[in-house]
Amino acid sequence: MQHIPRTPDQIAADRRRYEEHQRRGLDFAPKALPEPSPRPAPVSDLSRVIWTETIPGGWYWTTPLANGEVLRLQTHGLGSSLSLAAWSAADTTERLNLPDTVKVQWTTELRKGRVLFSDMGRVLLSITEDSSGAHDALTGGSGATGPGTPKARNTRDNMVLAAGKLGLDRRDLPALMTFFAPVRVDASGRFAWRGALLSGDDWVELRAEMDVLVALSNTRHPLDPATGDVPPLTATRMVAVPVAGDDLCRTATAEAMRGFENNARA
Repeated sequence: MQHIPRTPDQIAADRRRYEEHQRRGLDFAPKALPEPSPRPAPVSDLSRVIWTETIPGGWYWTTPLANGEVLRLQTHGLGSSLSLAAWSAADTTERLNLPDTVKVQWTTELRKGRVLFSDMGRVLLSITEDSSGAHDALTGGSGATGPGTPKARNTRDNMVLAAGKLGLDRRDLPALMTFFAPVRVDASGRFAWRGALLSGDDWVELRAEMDVLVALSNTRHPLDPATGDVPPLTATRMVAVPVAGDDLCRTATAEAMRGFENNARA
C-alpha cells in the first residue's frame, strides 16, 4: 500500500481536534482533587479485615478482590515501591491498561479520586485514599540484571512468578502501575525521582470495581537513588462498604462515568 504523506493543513486540523477534545475533558474534570489522606493511616477496623499480608522487600504477593472490597497498601520506611498488575477475575484477557488510564483522564498523576481502567474501557480499581500522590504510571518496575552482575530479585521476575500463581503467563502481564514511586517528567522530557514527595508511612486504598485478581511486587524502583535493604509493605484486604452516590472516583471525569456505565452493562 502506498503511503501518502499528510499535508501541513491536515496535521494542523488533527492537532486542533485533539486540543478541543482535551479541553472538553479538562473542563469537565474537577479543578482540584482532594487533599492527600492524612498520615499515618487510621487503624483498620478489625471487623472489616479479611486478610493482612506483610510483603518483604524483594518479594511478591497475589490476592483476589471481590467487587467493592478494599485493598490498603502501607509502607514501613522509605525505599519500597509497590508495582501492581490487575485482571478481571471473570475473564483474565481483560487487564489493566495504563496507557488508556492516563489518556482518558488527561493526567499521569494517578492519585486519590482517579481510577484504573482495563483494556475493555471498564474500571478495575478506584484510588479512594492516598497520602502522597507520588506514583508512577510511566516507567514500570525493575528488570533482571545484566550478565556478570549479581542476581537480585526484581519486579519483572516477581511478576512472572505471580502470574504463574494465578494460572497466567508472562504474556498476560500488562504495563505495571507502581505506587510510592515519585517519578516526574522534567522540562526536558526526562524522568526524575522526587523523593521529597514520600514519607516513611505513606498509604493507599484501592476499591475493586469488579471481581479482580491482583499481583503486587515490593522492590526498589529503578530510578530510586537509595541503596540498601527494601523495607516491607503491608497489604490489608477489607470487606466492601456502601459507595456514596456522589463518590468522587465515579463522578470526577466524563470518561470515568462512561467506564462505570460499561461496568454496569457487563
